[in-house]
This record gives sequence, structure tokens and C-alpha cells, in this order.
Amino acid sequence: MVLPTLPDVDRIKQRTQAPDYRDWRKKVEDVYGCLHPVRLSGSWQITDKTTGQVLTRPDGRPAETSGHILSPCGNRRESVCPACSDRYAADAFQLMRAGLSGGSKGVPVTVSDKPRLFVTLTAPSFGPVHNRRTTTTGKHAPCRCGRYHHEHDPLIGQAIAPDGYDYTGHVLWQAHSGKLWNRFTQKLRRHLARAAGLTVRDFNDHARLSYAKVAEFQRRGIIHFHAVIRLDGPDGAIDATPAWGTVDLLADAVRAAHADTTVTSPKFNGQALTFVWGEQVDIRPIRPAEASRFEDEHGTISDDRISSYVAKYATKGTGKSEAADRPIRSRTVIELLRTTEHHKQIMRTAWDLGAPIVCPDCHPDGEHQAGGCPCASIDHCGTCDNGGWIPGPLDELNLRRWTHMLAFRGHFLSKSRAYSTTFKQLREDRQIWRFEQNLAELGVEADTVAVVNHWDMTSVGHRTDEERELAAAIAERTRQARKHRYATERKD
Repeated sequence: MVLPTLPDVDRIKQRTQAPDYRDWRKKVEDVYGCLHPVRLSGSWQITDKTTGQVLTRPDGRPAETSGHILSPCGNRRESVCPACSDRYAADAFQLMRAGLSGGSKGVPVTVSDKPRLFVTLTAPSFGPVHNRRTTTTGKHAPCRCGRYHHEHDPLIGQAIAPDGYDYTGHVLWQAHSGKLWNRFTQKLRRHLARAAGLTVRDFNDHARLSYAKVAEFQRRGIIHFHAVIRLDGPDGAIDATPAWGTVDLLADAVRAAHADTTVTSPKFNGQALTFVWGEQVDIRPIRPAEASRFEDEHGTISDDRISSYVAKYATKGTGKSEAADRPIRSRTVIELLRTTEHHKQIMRTAWDLGAPIVCPDCHPDGEHQAGGCPCASIDHCGTCDNGGWIPGPLDELNLRRWTHMLAFRGHFLSKSRAYSTTFKQLREDRQIWRFEQNLAELGVEADTVAVVNHWDMTSVGHRTDEERELAAAIAERTRQARKHRYATERKD
């Protein structure tokens, strides 16, 4: 057996000694060590509106940049890009914090006095799974299988009896969870209106339901929703809650809506499934941020800790479920998807015209068979022998596209319109802040200058594994420095 020859030169050391390393490192530090930066080529400059001349900085350098720059990928998942997920988590914290405590982002401080709840909605059981239970005293209890599982046991979350586990219900519930949440908010408004003696039509003239929710994957591969629910006046956060709106009334309405919410799936294998929430629902009032503990003996929690809690889960993908954080693709799947899209367009066109479902490319003689079954019905879910696709009742769920998310196809973090600010606004605020810094350095006003920006994308990601490894080290150092700075500020 001949062993491979190891390189004589450390390639990372070779990269750090390259002539362009300092320039490359500065660009990577500017994107906080992003692992998948977008490489742009072009130019940027600030010119005087009157003369068209490029302005000059106090140190004599022109206010312009040209050549190649890096832009962060913006992926929210920690497993994909730790640097960008940190930025997303910070934005998620600000978004949640503004809607809980106010005083910033256009939200008044009076929101902290409104009825607010932290609600956890769970999925139903589709069969017993291996778990790591603890007693009320904190001691570990045996699993239903009779064993004690360690924390990282891969069996945790797996079905104890795979033959009896409802995998179909599991996947379809996950695919309908977004619709289930939407139906829940509708029911919640109806129960609030009924409790206040109002009609559903008149409810929006007296109050508004505001919320922000985050989805968390469990070890069994299914999501829970954690939500902040707030009762506002009709104009949202800036409007006082009506006198009848109390924490107890809101909590009672949540319980009623939780029990009353159902969603029915399209017919699958001849039957339609009805989806509901799991029996476990956790409802806790929220107290102002001055409280130092996470929760008290009554289960009340502080808004400051909730913001951190939600921000943490907003950057998690399917890590707890050991699933992928990127769409699953292979050469076979790519070819199948190409064929699938080809069939999808032909079949839908034929169906809309009321013609038989026939693919002229694959069946020039007009025959369309799948395992000997005539495919002349939109309810049939078979496929062509060559891997094509026939429209079926579950087509709208896009299950293949969301396989890597275990059929969950919603946003991990979403909110109602009037809850607080938006991610877009937070990004724009950062751009404005940086632009104002440049203007202050130049000593000019915004209305006297013109900004010329022209960039074209040339590639995505680092060019070599060595650059990627160095970028990961920069991201980790940046994260540790930020944690140290935060800990020091808290001590002061």
C-alpha cells in the first residue's frame, strides 16, 4: 500500500504569506468572516453634485473604491454561516425586543404595559419515540424502551416501533403547520371578539392582535412554535389596548383557539386527514425587562430573556433533528427535477384545457401508463415510467422541494405587520448609519453629494479551502471578542 505524499509546505501558512493576504483579510473582516461571501466587481464613489469631482477624505485619499469586494451571504443558519447567523440573531433580538419593551424602532415604551403572552404550541404525537426524560427533582428517568439514553444518543427522537409510527401524518402535519398557525390566529381573533361582546367584523375597529413567532425543530424531527402574542388598540403598538383587554382574557382566548383549530388536508390514498395542535400548550404572561430572573414561581417570564430565546432559535435550522440545512440535490435528483418540471408544465396545460393527461414527448402514441394504470384523473398520484410527474392533490405542498426541512415550508421567524420593525428596516438603518459616517468624515451634507454605485457579481464563496478555514477562524475570533465586550459592559 502506497501512502499519499504530504505537501512540503503548509498551505495555510503559504496563503498568509502571499502578497495579497492583508488586502484579502481586510475584506473578510469587513464581512465578519462570512463563509460564503458574494464576490463583487465594480466601483463606488462619492462625488460633488455641482462639479462631479470625487470628494477627498481628510487623509487625502479619494472617497471611492474599485476592484473586488466581498458581500456577506446573509444565511441565517448557524450550521451554514456562523458569521451571518450572528447578524441575523442580533436583528431578530432587536425586532423581538422592540415589540416587547418599545422605546426604539418606532415602538413606544407603553407596549410593555399591554397584555402580552409567551405561548408554545406543540405538535401532536404520531407514535412513541425514544427520549431522555427527567423527573420533577431533575433525575433522569428511563425511556419507554426501558433504557437510559445519554444526551447525544442518536436514538433520541427515533420511533420506538417504526412499523407503528405514523410517518405520513408526521410529514403532512409538518407541511400544513403554517396553515394551522394562520387558522389559529383567525380563531384567536374570533374568541377575543366573542369575549368582548363584539362581532368579528367589528373587532378590528376596537383592537388588533400582534404577534411574532419562531419555529423550533425537536429531536423527533417536528416543529414547535414559540410565539409572543400582544393585544393592541386598533392602530397597533402606538394605540392603547381597550379596557376589556386583559392578560387573563387573552390567555383564555388562546386556550380556546388552541382547542378549536383544525386543518383538513387534500385527499390522500382516498382519505383526508384532519390536523390539530398537540395537547401540550404553554401560556405564560410576560413581565417588564427589569426583572432579573428568567421566570418566577408563577411562570411569568421577562421580555429581555424572551428576545434572546427567540433570537437563538431563529438561527437554528434542523440541527436537533439531524436533518440537512440545504436542499438535497444529486445528479440523479437534478435530472429528475428537470424531467419533473417538463412534465408539470405539459400536464397542467393539458388538464386546464380539459384534455387527457398525455405527454407528447414521452408518449407520442397517446398512451400514458404508470405501472399499467391509466392516468386520466387529476387525483392520481403516479409517475411515468421514465420518472415524470402527474398532478395530484399534494402537488401544492412541494414536498420534494422541502425534503431537507422535513416538509416544513414556512418561515422560521415571522410576525404580524404591527408587531414592531422589520428586517428590511434594520438593514436600511445600518446602511444609513454607515453612509452618515462617511459624510461626517468628509464634512459634507447628504443633499450636496451623489453616490455612484455599480457592482457585478463574479462568484460566490472562498476560492480555496485554506481561505475558508482562515475565514472561519476570523469569524470565531470576532464572535469571542463580541462576547467578551458584552460581558465587560454588563459588569460595568
